[in-house]
Amino acid sequence: MKKWILLSVLFVAIIMGILVNVYLNAIEPVNAAENKAVEIAAKETNLSDFTDFNLYSGEETYYVLTGKNAKQEDVYVWINEKNGELITRNAKNGITKKEALNKLYQEKNPDEIIAVRLGMARIQKTDRPAWEIYYRKNSGTINYYYVDFETGEKLRAIDNL
Repeated sequence: MKKWILLSVLFVAIIMGILVNVYLNAIEPVNAAENKAVEIAAKETNLSDFTDFNLYSGEETYYVLTGKNAKQEDVYVWINEKNGELITRNAKNGITKKEALNKLYQEKNPDEIIAVRLGMARIQKTDRPAWEIYYRKNSGTINYYYVDFETGEKLRAIDNL
C-alpha cells in the first residue's frame, strides 16, 4: 500500500514539473519581447518606471508600454517590432479605456467585452494609436472596434468573424 502512495505522489510531482516547464517555455518569448521593448524605450526616450507591457499583433506587431515621464505622468509608447520606430503619447492627451468603451456602446450593442487594449490601426497606409476593443455579440460572433487614441473617433469596425 505504501508503495502505491509513493508512486502516486511521484507521478503527480513529475506531471507538475512537466506543466511548470511547459508554462515557463510558453512565456519566455513574451518576456524576451518585454525586455527588448523596455531596453529600446529606455534608450530612445526619457521615460522610466515602465509599469505595463502588451504585445499587439495587427497589420504589424507592436510592443506597447506604459511608463512615467519626469513629471510622473503616464506615457504610452508603441514600438514597431520590425523597424523599432517609436510613437509616444501622454496618457492625458488621449482618451481613456472607459471613453473608448463608451464610444463602442453608443454605436453597437455588445453582449460581452472580451478585451480592451492599446494597439495600432492602419488607416490609409498610416498607423494610428488606437484602442482595440474585442467583443462578442449575442449571435456568438467575434467583433473588433477601433477608436482613435487621440480624437476618440471610430477608425473602423470588423464585424461578424
